[in-house]
Amino acid sequence: MRSRRAGSARGAGMESATIAHLKEFITTRRGVEAFIEQPTTMTRATVLLIAHDGEWTRRSVSSVDWARRFAASHRLPAYDAGVVGYPQRMRDYNARRRSG
Repeated sequence: MRSRRAGSARGAGMESATIAHLKEFITTRRGVEAFIEQPTTMTRATVLLIAHDGEWTRRSVSSVDWARRFAASHRLPAYDAGVVGYPQRMRDYNARRRSG
């Protein structure tokens, strides 16, 4: 089901499964921060959620504005990934998964 409520954290064209996944990640992990990735000619905007231990999830979203509103509505710190980059804890998490 697609939501059409303008101005909400849901956003037009967002799949309910995507929203549910992001909310589940936030509620089952601690210290989550949002890293917003700008759209490119090949991909839509994305939001990357990173927990305190570096565990992460990335989902395509309808717009950068939607990602900012989503982060704000869930009281998540939000960063522009193209400006600040990705935290070391994410790279460490990925390295642990590869070696483990």
